[in-house]
Amino acid sequence: MVYTPALVLGHGIPIVSEEDNIVELMRKFLCQITSSDKKYVRRGSIESSEFVKEINSSLDSETALDCEERIILHQDMTRQIVRCLSEAKESSLRCRILLLPRTLTTNVALDVVRSSAGEPCGLRGAFIQVYLETQLGQQLQMLGTITPDPTVTPTFELSVVFKLDKDCWPLLKHIFVTDKVLKLRPQYRLVKKKLYSSASPVIHEFC
Repeated sequence: MVYTPALVLGHGIPIVSEEDNIVELMRKFLCQITSSDKKYVRRGSIESSEFVKEINSSLDSETALDCEERIILHQDMTRQIVRCLSEAKESSLRCRILLLPRTLTTNVALDVVRSSAGEPCGLRGAFIQVYLETQLGQQLQMLGTITPDPTVTPTFELSVVFKLDKDCWPLLKHIFVTDKVLKLRPQYRLVKKKLYSSASPVIHEFC
């Protein structure tokens, strides 16, 4: 796994090298989703028939968005996730360098956009909370929140849970050490909860 030192103390603008390199790839991929004849292949180890059903039923409405529009949504969400991690690096994480797997932020952003399919306001109706799992799922640390459109009342809540590389767990004991290097794993979790609904949250593990 190749890691990118995307967030380094002292640099005001985080480096997102993968975003510039995969725009054309994303254009082709997203267009294939529209013309996939309602087929959806999801990455992850937890199957959710509700999630697949929701994606399939929403593909017709999703075709109203052209590929360019979805690419813009994806790129903007990638930037917001990186900004959230950048701010958390200096505040809650207190580390000098945060190492990210090369395509982690773009993968998460794409799955966040996908999860908004079929929602009344789409991605604009999301309230996104970003966490870091530090000890085998026993402890979650809040990193920040993302509100794609503050003018829209949220209709669903998404929790994005990043996972810390196991080699870095002992470093968390030194809370006030600011020169540490933290590394995230390529695996992550999305938890979707519909607001104003009695439906149970749906959990997706991506590996």
